[in-house]
Amino acid sequence: MEITTTAADWKAADPKLLATMLGQLHLIRAFEERVLELAGEGLVHGPAHSSIGQEGGAVGSIVGLRSSDGIGGSHRGHHQFLAKAITHVSGGSLDLGHLVTDDVQVVLQRTLAEILGLAQGYCRGRGGSMHLQWLEAGALGTNAIVGGGVPFAAGNAWAQKHSGTTDITVACFGDGATNIGSVLETMNLAAAWKLPLAFFIENNLYAVSTRIEEVTAEPRLSARGLGFGIPAYRVDGMDPLAVHLAMVAAEEHLRAGEGPAVIEAEVYRYFHQNGPYPGSAFGYRTKDEEAEWRERDPVTRVEREMTRLGLIDEEQVEAVRRQAAAAIDAATAELIEADPEAEGQRRIRPELWPDPAFVDVGVRGDAGELDARRVLEPTADTREREETKYVDAVAGVMERRMSEDPRIVVLGEDVHRLKGGTNGATKNLSTKFPDRVLGTPISENAFAGLGGGMALDGRFRPVVEFMYPDFMWVAADQVFNQIGKARHMFGGENPVPLVLRTKVAMGSGYGSQHLMDPAGIFATSSGWRIAAASTAEDYVGIMNAALALDDPVLVIEHVDLYNEKDTVIAGDLDYVIPPGTAVVRRAGAEVTVLTYLSMVKHSLEAIEQTGIDAELIDLRWLDRASIDWDTIEASVRKTNAVLIVEQGARGTSYGGWLSDEIQRRLFDWLDQPVQRVTGSDSSPSISKVLERAAIARTEEVVDALQLVRRDAGGA
Repeated sequence: MEITTTAADWKAADPKLLATMLGQLHLIRAFEERVLELAGEGLVHGPAHSSIGQEGGAVGSIVGLRSSDGIGGSHRGHHQFLAKAITHVSGGSLDLGHLVTDDVQVVLQRTLAEILGLAQGYCRGRGGSMHLQWLEAGALGTNAIVGGGVPFAAGNAWAQKHSGTTDITVACFGDGATNIGSVLETMNLAAAWKLPLAFFIENNLYAVSTRIEEVTAEPRLSARGLGFGIPAYRVDGMDPLAVHLAMVAAEEHLRAGEGPAVIEAEVYRYFHQNGPYPGSAFGYRTKDEEAEWRERDPVTRVEREMTRLGLIDEEQVEAVRRQAAAAIDAATAELIEADPEAEGQRRIRPELWPDPAFVDVGVRGDAGELDARRVLEPTADTREREETKYVDAVAGVMERRMSEDPRIVVLGEDVHRLKGGTNGATKNLSTKFPDRVLGTPISENAFAGLGGGMALDGRFRPVVEFMYPDFMWVAADQVFNQIGKARHMFGGENPVPLVLRTKVAMGSGYGSQHLMDPAGIFATSSGWRIAAASTAEDYVGIMNAALALDDPVLVIEHVDLYNEKDTVIAGDLDYVIPPGTAVVRRAGAEVTVLTYLSMVKHSLEAIEQTGIDAELIDLRWLDRASIDWDTIEASVRKTNAVLIVEQGARGTSYGGWLSDEIQRRLFDWLDQPVQRVTGSDSSPSISKVLERAAIARTEEVVDALQLVRRDAGGA
């Protein structure tokens, strides 16, 4: 459906709506002009993706939204953020005679401060131009990855729907993102689950310098929605009222629970992808084309229509311009001063920069949310045990937590079928909690990011299952760029309580694209906690901790453990094993063996076979912030030798990071280099013989223990 306006539409429009749109347009235009000015002076560190020319799409679509409605933006998102923040603080109405209230002035100053990288910014200077977030206003976060924020917006929409609201979420992105897998996957998922999500496409015709006709056979980008059964609207984005009417039509559909909608607004950025020069300066656009689009400027369009209707005159228009310019001048004056060391130049006020000590604050939380939980060390507990299988403990503790915490939602491929997924890890859950066990499409970007958006919303605690770790690389952007970084890059304060479950399947014959151990990759990536339990009792405590933490936690399991006979403490599925609590499985004096998951058992077998008096430490928690350095250090001071044991490939080895850290921390206590057991360089193959040659088990640990003894001068 294509929506345009007529003279009758403008006449029928609420004058307060038109005034509010005009005020927002002037404020955003003046703001963006100042950003380009400061960028030209070298005061914006990093890119300045100007939205000048595109303001009509943002203002028209956002001006009528509630504060509780969500907006997710793109890397070119100043206008989207400002429209949402100003609408929030103004209650959706601006008085053109007194355009800039104190609250609006604060929005302008804090947004400019964020773009300049200053501590008073909404993300405390970490987000800059491309990562603007203010959850109180419903600004979910602009995003530097093309299309990267769209799955998060779906998660927000899921949370809105399942919290019983009629709120909606709008995912704003550009024409280039319509060819991104995460966007198309999310369209499918949002349609299948009838999420109140508007896909708002700002079609400015160019992805950097590549014109849209060069990269798609269907330049009507709104048509993307039709293949997923999503109603689609196409509108002139240079006409803010037309955009508003399109959004009103979409809202009726969204708030009624009918599922998503697509809105394509044709807009035009007056400047290049980044910086203060027009596209014609780089040769990919003509000056005539740019001039034609400037004739359709959204600011002058609203001025002209309001003047025609007698709602405003030129003097009043000029007064609005002056107010907007004065507000931007006032915001700038609070942040910028004359440079005393360079005549005629300006600088950022030095006292406004973030403290360098803030650099790592908020990568993860401090785990204080576990303080009220009952901590228990299973090896020190003497209560009666009951026999179980490891995988039954996996399902059992999830069932226990879901029965007590209605916020927990499990999602992933086939988790609701097959009597508990492909291995039985979600057994009974879909029967007892049918609305909270979500079988997803095979679209890892979409459902991983949806989980991230649910977590950031705060009303739910998603548990996302990846059937095999290798599948995470399909969703690497969502896992690492989005979920892992979200807390830190948006200021370090907003929790992201998400559990990501997966299993190592080495030895199962599934070949090179199913069998990896992800610990090494996650240990060297920002934001994640990593847990790996070698026993059923440990799994109970670790999963309880993971579900209580406000950080994203990767919980790694192993198929070799699933069907092993094990025990759990009878009647107790409620304790936690917090980060920083490794356990000594065997005391010894000759060498410290550090390992996790199934290699705990293989290491014990190797120690018994060699007769070496090794101290075996089951790490349990593997990430930099969660590893138990006290236990490791106490052991190394005693043994003066370390062997790190893991099963997976050498190239993505967890032990590579860990050995470096040990030698930096404990070098004076080591009598020989840290030794390591890993698999080979290759990914495991289908051939049973080649698969065994590619992974580590008991025999490789035996060889390494004997090497450690030889290097220590033993027989």
